[in-house]
Amino acid sequence: MPNSKYKFNPESLSYLKIERSFKQKILIFLGYFFVFIFIGAIGYVIISSFHDTPKVKGLKRQISVLQTNYETFNKDLNNVESLLEYLQERDDNIYRTIFEAEPMHKSVRDAGFGGSNRYSNLEMTDQEVVLQTAKRLDKIRKKIYVQSVSYDELIDLATNKEKMVAAVPAIQPISNKDLTRTASGWGYRIHPIYKIRKFHYGMDFTAPTGTEVYATGDGTIESVESSKRGYGNKIVVNHGFGYKTLYAHLSGFNVKVGQNVKRGDVIGYVGNTGLSTAPHLHYEVHLNNKKVNPINYYFNDLTASEYDKMIELSTKFGKSFD
Repeated sequence: MPNSKYKFNPESLSYLKIERSFKQKILIFLGYFFVFIFIGAIGYVIISSFHDTPKVKGLKRQISVLQTNYETFNKDLNNVESLLEYLQERDDNIYRTIFEAEPMHKSVRDAGFGGSNRYSNLEMTDQEVVLQTAKRLDKIRKKIYVQSVSYDELIDLATNKEKMVAAVPAIQPISNKDLTRTASGWGYRIHPIYKIRKFHYGMDFTAPTGTEVYATGDGTIESVESSKRGYGNKIVVNHGFGYKTLYAHLSGFNVKVGQNVKRGDVIGYVGNTGLSTAPHLHYEVHLNNKKVNPINYYFNDLTASEYDKMIELSTKFGKSFD
């Protein structure tokens, strides 16, 4: 086929050769070129919609591997969270119970993170799985830190356990091996002077004036007071670890404020001072500034049968001595 093109001239009744300028040739070439490009793009779109390109196939394989890794990673996170919950439960219900410490409050363990949004850069990626995994990791880090702090506290408690055992009130405040000096105990009693039903926050031990009174645990003398009212002459011993004991209606003192005492040391003497109707010792145990029943704090002195007998004797009295 000839490359030249001709045009019929009706005036001369002959064919004239068409001569194209260089610019026209360039335009024609560009026209064909862009048509081929357009057709090729359409073909690529049609083919790629039915068949993945090698690059797309590679990306899909990477996504599949990442999803598998995320699933494995999240299973590992579940195991870590379960282990942390187990450790927290043992911490609160076993270890802290042994050392008579309050469980760590849930709000402390589950405390969030303050300040600015820590995940803003992840939210922009629209990757929900990445965002949720990052949040779970932060929570686990926080719980691990809190648990490590808790164990540090338990180590301190264990270090001080020997001191605490020596400090806890654990004997009777006067010599009472046969329990015959056991009088009015904890609970509602008829007040000996006011003749009204009133709660008796302590325990009374009858004994002659001058009978020795013992510190029931190691501690420091917090106060020594002389009075003709209420408790009369009294001593308060601060044992630490939240414990204090009070010894009232004394006839005399054998200690001074600030003095350190050991369990069994003589700190004073039974008397009949203050609001009292007979020589006796009124004894109280305070735990965390709250009065508690002293009957639970004679475990170094009493067997199970003696304990039962003391409870029986202390409840027989219808009225207290103070």
